[in-house]
Amino acid sequence: MQTRNKLFDDLSELMTNAMGVAQGAKDEADTAMKSFMDRWVSEKNLVGREEFEVTQLMVQKVLEENEELKSRIDLLEKKLKKKI
Repeated sequence: MQTRNKLFDDLSELMTNAMGVAQGAKDEADTAMKSFMDRWVSEKNLVGREEFEVTQLMVQKVLEENEELKSRIDLLEKKLKKKI
C-alpha cells in the first residue's frame, strides 16, 4: 500500500512541475508576443489607443471652437454691413 501512495505522490509532483513549466512557457510566449507587437506597431508608425483618443478629443475641441469663431465672424460681418 505504501508503494501505491509513493507512486501517486510522484505522479502528483510530476504533474505539478509540468504545470509550472507550462505556465512559465505561456508567460514567456506572452512576453515575446507583446514585445513583437510593440515593435511592429512602432515600425509602422501606428498610434496607440490612448494617443488616438486624446487626438480625437483635441480635434473635437478644435471643431467646436471653429464653429464658435465662425458664428462670431458671421455676426460681426452682419453688424459691419448694417453700419455701411
